[in-house]
Amino acid sequence: MEVEDTQPLISHLIELRKRLLNCIIAVFIIFLALIYFANDIYQLIAAPLIRQMPVGASMIATDVASPFFTPIKLTIIVSVFLAVPVILYQVWAFIAPALYRHERKLVMPLLFSSTLLFYVGVAFAYFIVFPLAFGFFAKTAPQGVQIATDISNYLDFVMAIFLAFGVAFEVPIAIVLLCWTGLTSPDDLRKKRPYILVGAFVVGMLLTPPDVFSQTLLAIPMYCLFEVGVFFSRYYVGKGRWDKEQDSES
Repeated sequence: MEVEDTQPLISHLIELRKRLLNCIIAVFIIFLALIYFANDIYQLIAAPLIRQMPVGASMIATDVASPFFTPIKLTIIVSVFLAVPVILYQVWAFIAPALYRHERKLVMPLLFSSTLLFYVGVAFAYFIVFPLAFGFFAKTAPQGVQIATDISNYLDFVMAIFLAFGVAFEVPIAIVLLCWTGLTSPDDLRKKRPYILVGAFVVGMLLTPPDVFSQTLLAIPMYCLFEVGVFFSRYYVGKGRWDKEQDSES
């Protein structure tokens, strides 16, 4: 009996190892393809700051090994970002056999839309937030202060912003899931709009660097995405429970 009980666990662990290995291979292949362009990738990420810096100013490296390791670190992160579709597919392939039919109908579109929204959040940070934020910081620098950002610190800063905006743009997905499962409804969410607005600024404070400008640039899109999620969630109200009943009947 014990041997029979352990068989499913072993098969799940083998399948999990296979999926994780596929994810690692995908990231590694993308990394090998990009490593030659590591410095170019860093220049692309640094462009929004460099364009706002005063004439003659430049970024600096305070650590001897930073000029070598920082672009490689960025390339690894970019490789993971680009491999997200493959990673999500592996997650889908691992969990799909354990899902009900109604759950499978929802999970695949959610994986696709959540990936798209994450990339949109990153693009919003790069093309909208960075130029505005860096322009604001450059213009408010005290007279006589030379702007010279360390390349490693800059990478940590932009990665935190990318992650914050990528996660924040998943708000519509979270709202759709909450309404689909019946935990809340669009009407309840509309009544809580003032609290949601305050909560958006609190989340912006927690997820972004400690400056009001970045917090506002995150909080406002989050609230707008909340409204988008409420709008689309009305098409999913109660569907999770209804579909589950249909599955059990069939």
